[in-house]
Amino acid sequence: MTRHPLPRGQMAWLALTGLAALFSLLDTPFPHLAPMQNLPSLAILAGIGISLRRWPMPTSAVACVCLFLVLHTIGGRYIYSFVPYDDWARAIGLPSPSEALGLERNGWDRLVHFSFGALWVHPISGWLAKHKALSISLATYVAVEFVLAGSAVYEIFEWLLTVFMAGPDALAYNGQQGDPWDPQKDMAMAGLGAVLAAIFLRTKARFT
Repeated sequence: MTRHPLPRGQMAWLALTGLAALFSLLDTPFPHLAPMQNLPSLAILAGIGISLRRWPMPTSAVACVCLFLVLHTIGGRYIYSFVPYDDWARAIGLPSPSEALGLERNGWDRLVHFSFGALWVHPISGWLAKHKALSISLATYVAVEFVLAGSAVYEIFEWLLTVFMAGPDALAYNGQQGDPWDPQKDMAMAGLGAVLAAIFLRTKARFT
């Protein structure tokens, strides 16, 4: 089995993302729930690092995965429902996103679900095309289907978690914010992100 060295750029992406996941646990306002959100990111990063040595991928694909994990890390630190992005925007002189977009709830979870679709299609389709010899069109289609399936599986996992966790902790972890249709909306955002990413990648391929 051939082992390929990781390019420095990819090592930097993985290392910085791992540090972000670790630092997110320092002085977190939700110490009993934040580790459940962000410790799995370290396992995912380790798995990616090991896999890349066997199945190399372009740095752009690694960057997409790491950017998604960083967005998730920020959400996990504040258990999604309390990400203070309005305060961050005001601190640098920008208008409040909630006011500008008319949001009645914290929208960070919607952003992360959208980014799951938008940022994972490129790595998955690229891996399938490079290492499984799928055509670009078929690889892109499978990547979109993976996002849809992965999003549904995650929502089922969250539902199962509520069976074993205490009521308040389960609701806080899931970040539903009182919306009974939150899982369906999250899956819709992931699907939208995946479709837009697929359209972008196929359009880009036609002009390059």
